[in-house]
Amino acid sequence: MNPVELKYNKNHEYAKVEGNIVTFGITDHAQKSLGDVVFADLPDVGAMVTVGKSYGTVESVKAVSDLVASISGKVVEVNTLVLDTPALLNSDPYGEGWLIKVAGDDLSPLESMMTVAEYETLLSVEEH
Repeated sequence: MNPVELKYNKNHEYAKVEGNIVTFGITDHAQKSLGDVVFADLPDVGAMVTVGKSYGTVESVKAVSDLVASISGKVVEVNTLVLDTPALLNSDPYGEGWLIKVAGDDLSPLESMMTVAEYETLLSVEEH
């Protein structure tokens, strides 16, 4: 079940908005497609990320996937639990498996992201 309060992109990543802080993560569909996640490469606190650009990677037994920023801003928190235990991305992608938190000045790129209904429509189209 994909949480309704999140925004989604076609790369199967989500954005959770809390004021000007946006939490990035991968969706349940992404973790299922990847298989067992064995490594995550994330930026350091204080790093700048740019909307539409890669900010890190997630590596599974099947593939390495780029992570793409939903907004531009400064990384204010990194989920070190995921760095130590990448399997959290598989077991709890919407909870303990979040990736980074970014403080953004311009949240307008989030407006072009999908709602949960739009994202689930995308998933149903991809599966057929």
